[in-house]
Amino acid sequence: MIRFGPAGNSQSFYDAGYNATVQAFAWIQSMGLTAYEYSFGRGVSLGEDTATAIGEEAAAHGVALSAHAPYYINLANTDSEKREKSFGYILSAARMLSLMGGQRLVVHPGATRNLERSHAVELCTQGLKEARVRLADEGLSHIVLCPETMGKKGQIGDLEETLAFCEADEALVPCIDFAHIHALGQGQLADTEAFAQVLDALESRLGMERARLMHVHFSTIEYGASGEKKHHTFAEPEYGPRFEHLAPLLVQRGYQATIICESKGTMAEDAQAMLSLYQEALASQ
Repeated sequence: MIRFGPAGNSQSFYDAGYNATVQAFAWIQSMGLTAYEYSFGRGVSLGEDTATAIGEEAAAHGVALSAHAPYYINLANTDSEKREKSFGYILSAARMLSLMGGQRLVVHPGATRNLERSHAVELCTQGLKEARVRLADEGLSHIVLCPETMGKKGQIGDLEETLAFCEADEALVPCIDFAHIHALGQGQLADTEAFAQVLDALESRLGMERARLMHVHFSTIEYGASGEKKHHTFAEPEYGPRFEHLAPLLVQRGYQATIICESKGTMAEDAQAMLSLYQEALASQ
């Protein structure tokens, strides 16, 4: 079975009077959700006691935790001091995720800046491998790095590059962000066949066993000429991609992914909507 859950807390969570993530797991369990992604996007400031409490509550309610490392990681940076800081951000997020009892850490690999793209990609490949070595040295080899497919032209991590990272290191699990693929491809994921092509690439490059266990980010998205602009909600029909095109494929191919919803403000509700679409596809199989 696939796990569904939100990236962070919906506005309705706060409107209901809750104010702390440690309270989120009973709430999302009541919605049938079984995954949650904690964001360290703007930095790692969580205390160890809070991280431990979050992990205990998540486990008590059957919720699998993942985390997103800081957004400003750039493993393609040629400045040794700044590159070292990127490794530090990964390690800091991994330590907190470990205290939470989670395993999957989503990472933005980097950006081209003034480099040739091929050089930037190679630096990111080397950086991801080195990050894994450093995690092992810290006793964190159980933390799985998930390089994310990115949504802007200047970022490293289109689908091809993400699959190449995972080919270069079998311990990596791809984070397939379908909204980013859609934005970078200027509305690429408009139908079931387009989604099938992404899964075909994943399966042919990494094998079905690894493909089935992918980490997923999903939302609708607004894009421009350079790619991603901002995330939207399922209630805004003018934006794609749409999960109804993907759900039947996941059932037909026996995927066991973790699917995290990144909708703007309605992430839990839209994760629940994806769960319903998936259950409908299962019932009609």
